[in-house]
Amino acid sequence: MGKFGIRTGAATMAALALALSACASGKATGGEPATGGDGVKTGPGVTADKISLGMLTDLTGPYASLGKSITQAQQLYFEQVNAAGGVCGRKLEGIVRDHGYDAQKAVAAYTEIAPKSAAITQFIGSPMVTALKQRIEGDRLLTIPMAWATSLLGGQAIQVTGTTYDIDMINGVDFLAKEKGIKSGDKIGHLYFEGDYGQSALNGTKYAAEKLGLTVVEQKIKATDQDMSAQVSAFKDAGVKAIMVSVGPKQAASLVGVAVAKGMDIPFVASNSAYSPQLLGTPAAPALLKDYYIMTAAAPMSSPLPAIKKLVADYQAKYAGQPVDSGVGAGYSAAVIVGDALKQACASKDLSREGIVKAHRSQPSWEGGFGTPMDFSQIDRPASRASFITKPDKAAVGGAVVFKEAAISDLAKDYQVPVG
Repeated sequence: MGKFGIRTGAATMAALALALSACASGKATGGEPATGGDGVKTGPGVTADKISLGMLTDLTGPYASLGKSITQAQQLYFEQVNAAGGVCGRKLEGIVRDHGYDAQKAVAAYTEIAPKSAAITQFIGSPMVTALKQRIEGDRLLTIPMAWATSLLGGQAIQVTGTTYDIDMINGVDFLAKEKGIKSGDKIGHLYFEGDYGQSALNGTKYAAEKLGLTVVEQKIKATDQDMSAQVSAFKDAGVKAIMVSVGPKQAASLVGVAVAKGMDIPFVASNSAYSPQLLGTPAAPALLKDYYIMTAAAPMSSPLPAIKKLVADYQAKYAGQPVDSGVGAGYSAAVIVGDALKQACASKDLSREGIVKAHRSQPSWEGGFGTPMDFSQIDRPASRASFITKPDKAAVGGAVVFKEAAISDLAKDYQVPVG
């Protein structure tokens, strides 16, 4: 967040498969395109005066704080666009559905809102999006996941923004080797969630480790696991010199807090969703502030970039007193990406789903002012391979600052990203 990935385990994937077969026959959930009085071709979610955009989020589950920030940031964008006249003479409207990070609810929510949405500006849940990938592609519904697993690559309609988890971990291991004294023959640990998120991140760590002569000590957990004491003991017994972290914020806090308490004075390198500024108000704060680094494709909310400074000011004005975490940047930039696709589709007089996806994919170099140039024209590779390295900071807006500017390691340049 920068980027934020949300995931679940194999059991949920199995449940999703059953749900998908039970609730859908694979038919597209859109209608036939039509041409309005203004000469613009339209499709589902587009009327003469309104464009409806789906938001499949988590407001009551384990990523509720993230979902709230993303949703409010996107609503802010819609209001700003509407105040400026909308898109193609039409106002933007968000259709919010809270799936609470429950697989069955996510499938039901998609089934409900897909027929009346022109695009989906957020879909929290990497495995959920993966399980719905065939339907989303069949519906030709431009969708921005709040997740970065490589399993989401390969389709025209689903746009993974920034880097994928494996790219971030490759850049992270390279950082450990160049700046933290990790050398050939050393062991590094990796704590990861079962499922797409963790597996994608682990793939990157293992690739970089092989290239650098390192041994990876793996510890896989479920998203429901909270106490990392056993995992820390395993890492300590193995003698790891650093730990890669691809879990949720609560698990990351437990990992780092227990490790430091056990005398493990080592660096931790985390995936973007393994940190939340709220952790700086917990007993784990001193350990996180010491030697914890977050890999992310997006500049943090403390960045001096004009677009981010304006977003922070606008968000604080509208949602006074509420935290400005990286979900704000992730949500807002995703809404801008969809908004830009709509504007380009309008210029081509084609707001059908096909027209929106085509307009989006016609952009080989999108930046938006958020510090992350992205190529949307390639469906089988990440939009970017450059990762920022950020570090927790209590005094910073969003609770993190840039430790190293975005860069692509030589290892990441040559890496062949698995697709689908």
